[in-house]
Amino acid sequence: MTNKSFLGFLFLVNLSTFSQGVYNKLDEKGNKNGSWKGVYQDTKNPKYEGTFEHGKEVGTFTFFDNTKTKTVVATREFNPKDNSAYTIFYDPLKNKVSEGKVINKLYEGQWKYYHKASKAIMTIENYTKGKLEGLRSVFYASGKIAEETMYKNNLKNGAYKRYTETGIIIEESNYKNNEFDGLAIFRDADDGAIVSKGKFVNGKKAGMWQFFQKGKLVKEENMSYPLKKK
Repeated sequence: MTNKSFLGFLFLVNLSTFSQGVYNKLDEKGNKNGSWKGVYQDTKNPKYEGTFEHGKEVGTFTFFDNTKTKTVVATREFNPKDNSAYTIFYDPLKNKVSEGKVINKLYEGQWKYYHKASKAIMTIENYTKGKLEGLRSVFYASGKIAEETMYKNNLKNGAYKRYTETGIIIEESNYKNNEFDGLAIFRDADDGAIVSKGKFVNGKKAGMWQFFQKGKLVKEENMSYPLKKK
């Protein structure tokens, strides 16, 4: 080996040693500290890059898919004030899939979901300690509202509305613990005329229901005691 080749070899060894020395260090208590690069155990492909401060994540972490291309699938920005991590998920083409806050590995506050390969919001949800709470809204790709649902403790509770893209409300109903409960009105998607209305009790139609055609009442039926088919 020539002197020049040997010097080159030493440079590569020193560079490799330096790289290993910069990343994946532990503090005196054995906690991760400084810059870290994680890998998938089965393939050894890059899994994440980020910084720890004595065992605690700080700043922004970047996560990759299990390939050699290091395609970013998510980022997390850690906030020491509330121990949260603002998380963004991406598809393989770098489009946002969803984003929101995570605290103690649970969704918290508002989360946004996007239509496929689009900046248009598809769904907005609200969470408390990982459970849906409050209004959940779904949108058409045009941005027009499609559905509005109220949640309590991760269950549908309260008013529900469903819309056509032209703005016609085709369903107004209520839920109690994930089941229809209370007054419900269903409308025609073309002109908004009422098609049927009545009450639900524990997820089942009950009492007198009315049925319409072209806005005119054509039938009434007591759904608590429905007529038997002959």
